[in-house]
Amino acid sequence: MKIAVLPGDGIGPEIVAQAVRVLERLKADGLDIEMEQAPIGGAGYDAYGDPLPDSTLKLAREADAVLLGAVGGPKYDTLDRPLRPERGLLRIRKELNLFGNLRPAILYPELAGASTLKPEVVSGLDIMIVRELTGDIYFGQPRGIRTNDKGEREGFNTMLYSESEIRRIGHVAFRIAQKRNKKLCSVDKANVLECTEFWKEVMTDIAKEYPDVELSHMYVDNAAMQLVRAPKQFDVIVTGNIFGDILSDEASMLTGSIGMLPSASLDENNKGLYEPCHGSAPDIAGKNIANPLATILSAAMMLRYTFNRETEAQRIETAVKKVLAQGYRTADIFEAGTEKVSTVGMGDAVLAAM
Repeated sequence: MKIAVLPGDGIGPEIVAQAVRVLERLKADGLDIEMEQAPIGGAGYDAYGDPLPDSTLKLAREADAVLLGAVGGPKYDTLDRPLRPERGLLRIRKELNLFGNLRPAILYPELAGASTLKPEVVSGLDIMIVRELTGDIYFGQPRGIRTNDKGEREGFNTMLYSESEIRRIGHVAFRIAQKRNKKLCSVDKANVLECTEFWKEVMTDIAKEYPDVELSHMYVDNAAMQLVRAPKQFDVIVTGNIFGDILSDEASMLTGSIGMLPSASLDENNKGLYEPCHGSAPDIAGKNIANPLATILSAAMMLRYTFNRETEAQRIETAVKKVLAQGYRTADIFEAGTEKVSTVGMGDAVLAAM
């Protein structure tokens, strides 16, 4: 199993290091893993003048899966847009054709008090958000900033989805729903945007192939409200790139900390890029206080979705549940009566639980 390890910027190297320790433990126990590191984002720019260096992209293409930390930081904000760290992340998703983003939002019982919502609203929360990742307004052409015929500057972007793009992500979402509670909610803005009216039409057609799955539709503004009003009504949500970007971050905070949530971005053959949902948090970088659990759980998703190693994936997830039950907490999820540990300390605890 060849894994490209891309630590990135900010807290990325610290949290990825703990996930690598977990994978090394599995390797010591007999799992055939080969890992190689390369820079991406700001680190790529610093090393090669490019947020996605050719050597990094080559490594990612040759690997079976990619484990990524986070990219970005204020020191890069003044760069031209094509050179900014985030462009490296967008490019690697596009180059590897990683169209399907899986964002689970699971509330561990021990963290019910850490959510900003009442425990009775969020206890037992388990949602999977399936976000289309390579289309929509983020990639649609034309785009840019121009001067109109009245001499006024204006910015413009194009929201665009082809039928094949919608069908591709739709099948991923329906198949995931089949393995869960057989409920799929497709989120759109069909009352205003023709692009998402088309999305709704195609999703409705795909549903004919999955009679065991209950398909519903919801406008994105209502979905955002329902996620904080009654989030447990959802099982699987499927939506486009920009809506999924917003809703998945909203859902992540229902769980108490974005530092707990992994993600997977898959191609048609289940090759994937795995990363925590949070950003690079440059304000705490180098302080050994970041939560590595989302990255460790991303490694578990990698074993499950790309390598079909369910036993090893569950071993990691069970270890995480155990350390939370034992009361270990990093600063972001710390509360009275628990034991605050560092980034490395949390890694130590997970390894001990394994």
